[in-house]
Amino acid sequence: MKEVSLTTPVSMNQIADLKIGDFILVSGYIYTARDAVLPKLKLLFEQNKLEQYGIDLLGSVMFHTAVSPAGIGPTSSNKYDIESSIPVLSQAGVKIHIGKGALKKSTIESLNQYKSVYAITPPISALLSSKIRSTQIIAFPEQGMEALHLLKVEDFPAIVYAIHGHSINSLSDCIK
Repeated sequence: MKEVSLTTPVSMNQIADLKIGDFILVSGYIYTARDAVLPKLKLLFEQNKLEQYGIDLLGSVMFHTAVSPAGIGPTSSNKYDIESSIPVLSQAGVKIHIGKGALKKSTIESLNQYKSVYAITPPISALLSSKIRSTQIIAFPEQGMEALHLLKVEDFPAIVYAIHGHSINSLSDCIK
């Protein structure tokens, strides 16, 4: 297990070198979305309309959170509207999904299929908020703090939870 600094957009080579338990520090731009926006984003991809909103998910990072003056912190990624978006958004180009909570085996398999990663971050709003350099609403402003935001971050911390078809829950399988 190692510490890895990544800059967006994240490449396939960077994903290939990651292992479960690696501590990642993401710099660059990351998207944020939760239950209200992720199904809309998923639909935009399925309808080939992401470009109309200026959304480019290739090599991107998606953090499952809302952006508020109180700070940011992860929401549970295993909520239906969030977890069901992970396979489709991975297919659309998202390379790292950041949130909290365990995922279904089928979701972990889809991450593997699209060479994407699920990373977790503890709910530490003060630390995470200190890593934001700028924020901009990209789409769905009517959702308020749950709108699709694009954040510029520096050394945003997370821990790889699921990669290469395995998760922390199946760590013993990877050690063999």
